[in-house]
Amino acid sequence: MAMTMTGEVTLPAGRPKVWALLNDPEVLKSSIPGCESLEKSGDNGFAAVVKTKIGPVSATFKGKVELSDIVPLVGYTIKGEGEGGIAGFAKGGAKVSLSDAPVGTLLRYDVEATVGGKIAQLGSRLVDGVAKNMADKFFANFAAAAADGAAQAGAAPPAAQPIAAAEPAVESPAVARSAPPPAPQAPATNTSWFRRISEWFMSLWR
Repeated sequence: MAMTMTGEVTLPAGRPKVWALLNDPEVLKSSIPGCESLEKSGDNGFAAVVKTKIGPVSATFKGKVELSDIVPLVGYTIKGEGEGGIAGFAKGGAKVSLSDAPVGTLLRYDVEATVGGKIAQLGSRLVDGVAKNMADKFFANFAAAAADGAAQAGAAPPAAQPIAAAEPAVESPAVARSAPPPAPQAPATNTSWFRRISEWFMSLWR
């Protein structure tokens, strides 16, 4: 059974950051629903294990993904295939492209895939619905990662602050030794109070 899916999403980060995230196995693993492992297998490849459920059928797909037509900061083509045992198989590809957006980066994707075996017998409506739901969850998770990365990039590191503003001025040892410590003085309010009492007491003997 063949299926197609297209869509786009605006991500709150610049293209360099989005491109880096699209090539980060840890970010992709945390974004893909049900992904148990995602490891690089070569310069442009990944080995993946994804556990999912389509209707009454649960399966663990093990497969590989290869990237081609790579244009940094612009996009690439994904081709992959996975085996889910008696549940069936899936294979296909997707074109991913990036472009500037007023508030970040616009990511577009066009997917063409084929599924077979038991999952294909469930019907296109159910399979399409599950695929759309997984795509929505992936991009929600990926957008959250992009927003977090943009926030960290926008925060100024403490080391970037001027040293003069971060540390008080230090007096040289020679000046510090030559200046004698000031003599302690009694608070002005106490001196005034004592003088008033003395004057009143002396007036009694006049």
